[in-house]
Amino acid sequence: MKGRAMDDSDFTRTLEAANLPGAAAMLVDADGVRYTHAFGHADAINGTPMTLDTPCQIASMTKALVSVGAMQLVEQGKLSLDDPVDDVLPDLADPQVLTGFDASGAPELRPAARPITLRHLLTHTAGLGYFFIHPQILRYYAHAGMPVPGSRDSVKMPLMFDPGDSWEYSVGTDWVGLAIESATGERLRDYMSANVFAPLEMANTGFLDAPAEGAATVHRRKPEGGFVAEPMFLGGGEFDSGGGGLTSTAPDYARFLQAMLRGGELGGNRILSEDSVAEMGRNQVGELRAGYMGSAMPELAAPFDNFPDMHTGWGLGFLINPERGPNGRSPGSLAWAGIFNSYYWIDPTEGVGGVFVSQLAPFGDQGALDSFGALERMAYA
Repeated sequence: MKGRAMDDSDFTRTLEAANLPGAAAMLVDADGVRYTHAFGHADAINGTPMTLDTPCQIASMTKALVSVGAMQLVEQGKLSLDDPVDDVLPDLADPQVLTGFDASGAPELRPAARPITLRHLLTHTAGLGYFFIHPQILRYYAHAGMPVPGSRDSVKMPLMFDPGDSWEYSVGTDWVGLAIESATGERLRDYMSANVFAPLEMANTGFLDAPAEGAATVHRRKPEGGFVAEPMFLGGGEFDSGGGGLTSTAPDYARFLQAMLRGGELGGNRILSEDSVAEMGRNQVGELRAGYMGSAMPELAAPFDNFPDMHTGWGLGFLINPERGPNGRSPGSLAWAGIFNSYYWIDPTEGVGGVFVSQLAPFGDQGALDSFGALERMAYA
């Protein structure tokens, strides 16, 4: 994959046609950066230019990093993948499964068939969900009371199925972050900074209590054209959201992609063993199909399926495509995204990865997806 000139004409043409407020994109291999591009505005209302280093909320791209943090503690014996999580997360002891609602609207519950494990949380097979994806969770909150965003109550809910029986995208990685805190006695931001971000020289990545100075604005399209600012910030709550609370930059995230391509090491600093990296990239959910997200709130995220024609799997933090992707990525590549239309992939077979960062709601914007696809095609051209 190395040593080829990068023809970015298709990518830049697609990006121009996408009508995004702004974006930053990078391609990397195990040895370094192959391509960078910044486009448009960090704040399209005030005309602030987007740069490669503009801080952005990476939302659910947080999950992969926090999953690495958890796997460090598994290596150290401080967390177990397959023991019940009750010891570190007593709130998840004796889980209850939601079976329906009675005539008054009250939820009907039964005890879960088995306890929740860290592996369930990392693979979104615990039975948990998201209120903006799953209407039954939204209905449960309508009866129990809508929790304050960023509160610990916001990740407490009954299960939708017995742990291990299905795959549904969820707050599971928020609980993984809380397990890291319980196992270490540290705040998640401090643990991640010392053990993941500092070794990878990700100096502009962290859990913040307010938007970073110079951070990109989250935008929403106006029907008549142009954009309005969307005042959404995913940090600053009662706990650091392991599922979506990080602010980062394209270059910082690209360093993480490089470390994963190199088997858990970058610049002489090892954050994870090669065996653990390989385990994270192995399908953990058997015959369950992973990756499809429905929607209970399309103004936040429309229904989404990265590979509707594939029986996609899930590793310990990543979507896994079992066949070659339409834009070139190899079978067994790892990927996911953030709700403000940011995306990444890691291809261990070809030794290449890419990250595309934008700040636009709702999730699944076709222009952003087209642009990310063109970035990927450029990597394999």
